[in-house]
Amino acid sequence: MTDRRSFIGAGLALAVTTPAWAAKGDPIVTTRNGRIRGTREGELHVFRGVRYGQDTQLWRFRAPVAPAPWRDIVPATTFAPSCPQRAKQDAVSEDCLFLNIWTPGLEPAARRPVLLYIHGGAYSNGSVVDPLNDGRHLAGRDTVVVTVNHRLNALGYLYLAGLDPRFADSGNAGQLDLILALRWVRDNIASFGGDPGNILVFGQSGGGAKIATMMAMPAAKGLFHRAITMSGQQVTASGPMNAARRTAAYLAKLGVSPDDLEPLLTMPVARLIDGLDAIDPILGGGVYMGPVLDMRWLERHPFWPDAAPQGNAIPMMLGNTINETRGFIDPAGPLIRGLNWSNLPDRMATELRMDLPPQWIAAQYRAQYPDWSPERILYAATTAGRSWPGQVIEAEARAQADAPTWVYQVDFQSPVKPERGAPHGMDIPLIFGTLDATGSLTGTGAGARSACAAMMKRVLAFARTGNPNGPDMAEWSQYRLDRRATMIFDTDSRMMNDPRGWERRLFAPVPYIQPGS
Repeated sequence: MTDRRSFIGAGLALAVTTPAWAAKGDPIVTTRNGRIRGTREGELHVFRGVRYGQDTQLWRFRAPVAPAPWRDIVPATTFAPSCPQRAKQDAVSEDCLFLNIWTPGLEPAARRPVLLYIHGGAYSNGSVVDPLNDGRHLAGRDTVVVTVNHRLNALGYLYLAGLDPRFADSGNAGQLDLILALRWVRDNIASFGGDPGNILVFGQSGGGAKIATMMAMPAAKGLFHRAITMSGQQVTASGPMNAARRTAAYLAKLGVSPDDLEPLLTMPVARLIDGLDAIDPILGGGVYMGPVLDMRWLERHPFWPDAAPQGNAIPMMLGNTINETRGFIDPAGPLIRGLNWSNLPDRMATELRMDLPPQWIAAQYRAQYPDWSPERILYAATTAGRSWPGQVIEAEARAQADAPTWVYQVDFQSPVKPERGAPHGMDIPLIFGTLDATGSLTGTGAGARSACAAMMKRVLAFARTGNPNGPDMAEWSQYRLDRRATMIFDTDSRMMNDPRGWERRLFAPVPYIQPGS
C-alpha cells in the first residue's frame, strides 16, 4: 500500500540549479530531475512534453511516481501523448504524465504569476493538446503558463480499494496525478521564471470540477493560491458504495472476477477503455468514473454540507455561460427536431438534473417569458436545471463562509454558429486569447476581441493579486447573498446583480444531485 504522505516524493534526487540558456539557440533548463531543452518561439521559451511522472502502465490503478533523474539533455519540443480514452486524440499512451510550459524568460528573480490549466472532458476524456489551450497569448502578458495532462476514466478513477489493498489509491489516482504535477511546478517553476508562491489553477468543465475537488483534498493544500472554475463544479464526489457498484459493472463487462484483479494489470489498455461501455448502474448510459469519497485522499465532499474550509482562504472565480446546453444538445439533433409545446416537457425531462415536474417547469417559463419559443425554453431550462446549479451552490456556500469569491457569466453569442449562442466551452478561447484556433466559436471580429480583452484583463489581474480588479477597471464586487454580483462578459462587459434570479429561485426548492454521486 502506498504511503499517502510520501508517494509524491519518490524519484526526486537532484537539487534545483540556476537555469542555463545560451544567448542564441534553444533554451535549456535544469530541473530537479535533469536538463530539458525547449524551443524559442518569438519572444517566448516553450517546453512541450515535460515529464512530471513515470509511465503509469507501471503503476496501473496506483498513485503516480515522480520521474527518476536523467543524465542527458531531454528534448521538450513536442506534445506528449494524452491519456487513453474514447474521445479521439492524435496520440494516446498510458505514459501520459506530461506538462507544457510557455514563459517569457527563465530568470528566477522574475517571479511571474503562474497559470496552470486543467482540461475538461468530465473525468473520462480530454487533453490539453488542443489549439484552444495554447498558452502563448497569456504568457505574452508576462506570466508563465502551464498545461497538464493526467490519467482519466478507469485508469484514473476506477475504485478498487475495497477489493485489493494494492489499489487503495485507485479511486483518486487521476487527482493524485494533478497533485504530483502541482508539486513539480512548486519545485521547478522558478527555473522557468515563475513564482512558486503564486500559482493560479484554472480549468473548464471537468477541469473546474477537478479543481473544486482538490480544494477539499488535504494533499493539495498549499500547492495553489488562486482558482478559477469555468463551467465546472463538484458539489459532491462519488460515494464509495455507488463507486463500488460501478466497479462491479465495469469488471463484469471485462469478464474479470472481483476476487482476482491480476488480469487488469496485463490487459491491453484498449480493452480497459472498451470496458467503459458498461452500463452505469445508477445513471444508465456509459459507466461514470470520477473522484471517490475514499476517506483516504478525499475525506469530505467538496461543497456539501458547506464549502470545504481548506479552500475558503483561496480566492476563487466561478463562471458559467448563459447557454451551456447549446454546447451539447445539437440544434439539429433529435431533441430539437420537431420540438413543440406538447412534447417540450418530455424532451426537457431527459436533460434535467433537478427533480421537478417538467410540465410545471415548462408552464412556469411560458408564463414568465411568453414570447419565448419551445426551443429557447428547452435550452434555458436545461441550462438552469442541469449545468448551472452546481455553480450557484458553490458560490453561495463560499459567500456564507465569507470567502473571497467572484462570479461571472459569459453572454457573448457566437457569430460563427449563432444557433449555439454562448455555449459550454465559449470561455476557453476568450480566456486563452485563441480566438482564431481550430474549434473556437468566437470568430475574430470586434465583439469577440472586446469580450476576450475583458476576460483576459480580469484573469491576469486575478492571477497577479488574487483580486480581478485593478486600475482603469470598473469595480467587480465579490459575490454575496445580498446582491449576488455577477460580471457579464460580452461585447460590452458589465456588472449585474443576480442576473438570472428568477431561474435561480425556480429551481431552488429542490436539491441538486451531482451526476456521479
